Amino acid sequence: MCMKVFFAGASGAIGQRLLPLLIERGYEVLAISRSPERVAMLQAMGARAQVLDVFDGEALHAALRDFKPRWVIHQLTDLPAGLDPARMPAAQPRNARVRREGTANLVSAARAVGVQRMVAQSIAWAYAAGESPLHEDQPLDLDAEGPRAISVGGVAALESSVLGAAPMEGIVLRYGRLYGPGTGADAADPRLSVHVDDAARAALLALEWGVPGAYNITEQDVEVSSAKARHRLGWQPGFRLEGVPS
Repeated sequence: MCMKVFFAGASGAIGQRLLPLLIERGYEVLAISRSPERVAMLQAMGARAQVLDVFDGEALHAALRDFKPRWVIHQLTDLPAGLDPARMPAAQPRNARVRREGTANLVSAARAVGVQRMVAQSIAWAYAAGESPLHEDQPLDLDAEGPRAISVGGVAALESSVLGAAPMEGIVLRYGRLYGPGTGADAADPRLSVHVDDAARAALLALEWGVPGAYNITEQDVEVSSAKARHRLGWQPGFRLEGVPS
């Protein structure tokens, strides 16, 4: 069976926790990054890696065509290290562009080479107001204004691209606020959090067992409910990587 995974965003906070899980389970991974330094890091972690910009649609198509993966993981973001609050306003439009244009390019290239499944990163705080805990069938906050409108618009574009990519199976993971290694947060948000290792574990389960659709991934069923992920993915919080710095 083809065990090839094309991994966009492997050098990010979740990506660096997910990549060891994939390598350990025997997947052949091609990871991409715009940074030569990060490509070297990913190679040292056991992946094949190359310098590639997701906004270069032609090069992206060529890379997937040559590698011929069965699965694609999309954990791409364009956010400052540690989610530095002073740099977040400038990062929001860039991150929304990754979600909008980068995702569209990735989906197009994946469909062109017959990828079976794509697992993509989204967020759990883009819902419109409603009775808590919110479930996946409730609407996103498409009437948001100001900076929130930028983020929600990017999320909506990403999810539409991935979930509407049939016959490729699209899975979207709506993560709570990350904490743990590489996230800039050591403590959990008491209402809407997920440890970065649990986020990585959810992506692995979605890759191997997921049914197409959106899944909330949070430790607490307070603002949103993660019952769907628990029941359909077998996901439970509390997983921690062994042998990886934390």
